[in-house]
Amino acid sequence: MTVTRRSGFGLGVAGAAAFAIAGAMPAAAEWKPVKPVEFVVMAGQGGGADKLARFIQSIIEKNKYAEVPFIPINKGGGSGADALRYLKDNQGNDHVIMATLNSYYTTPLRNPGIGVNIDEFTPIARLAEDTFVLWVNSNTDIKSVDDYVKAVKEKGTAWKMGGTGSGQEDSLVTAMLEKAYGIKETYVPFKGGGTVAANLVGGHVDSTVNNPSEAIGFMQAGKVRPLASLTAKPIEELKDVPTFKSLGKDLVYRMQRSVVAPGGISPDVAAYYVGVFQKVFESTEWKDYCKKNALQCSMLTGDDLKKYFADEKASHEALLKEMGEIK
Repeated sequence: MTVTRRSGFGLGVAGAAAFAIAGAMPAAAEWKPVKPVEFVVMAGQGGGADKLARFIQSIIEKNKYAEVPFIPINKGGGSGADALRYLKDNQGNDHVIMATLNSYYTTPLRNPGIGVNIDEFTPIARLAEDTFVLWVNSNTDIKSVDDYVKAVKEKGTAWKMGGTGSGQEDSLVTAMLEKAYGIKETYVPFKGGGTVAANLVGGHVDSTVNNPSEAIGFMQAGKVRPLASLTAKPIEELKDVPTFKSLGKDLVYRMQRSVVAPGGISPDVAAYYVGVFQKVFESTEWKDYCKKNALQCSMLTGDDLKKYFADEKASHEALLKEMGEIK
């Protein structure tokens, strides 16, 4: 009769001893960074992405969510192309991550020559989606979208719409507005959203489509006026501001606030960063920041985030084709 031996029974003295020794050994240590982490921002200083990265850095540092500093590094050149290329060139580097915005999709599509395929990067976490609002200087008599459209038509291409780099989110929103209302403006690109907002306050441009976080301080100071938001529902912090949908135009656009890492890192490294940003998302500081800056906060990781990126990449490709930006 044949007896099947199972588990530890029948191992013999030597086998049992080896089994006991192995069981007593500690589990492999989880991966942790051994030097400062480069927290690349694919935009200039002062904009929504930059402010967000630096605020996240402060949460991590204050609450000791990491053993090493996370150091923001701005690489906004080429509408984020410099940052994207840097991430690609650092494939397998465990100590580099990147804060993204929608140029994460549009810049590689518009500039295939940079040789970047975002599908090769490692998704870490989406923390929020930011919103867009049409703003004008408070010194003008423009109080509504109708006033704005009338003013643009009267001024023609002399009307200056300030925004971030050509082909980035602000220019896409501007194109959407132009198509919806049959207007044409001169688009003036700046390095970051903070600079855009400051130029509206200074009267150097006539309007902007800044994120609330970039302009809400100027609004509270009475310097700029919001006319309408590109959201499905009113923004809670700007509840008196109508949506374009409520005004009869199906204009909705959002910008992801996410973190990715280079390709070629191990699952343990990715899991470490997911854990850090899960703690950030659950922090009181982050919840307060979302409310103050009108961010629509919800977290995605893993396969859900991969699908989100794929869907958003496809929708932006369709939008760029409609605008004639790509073939």
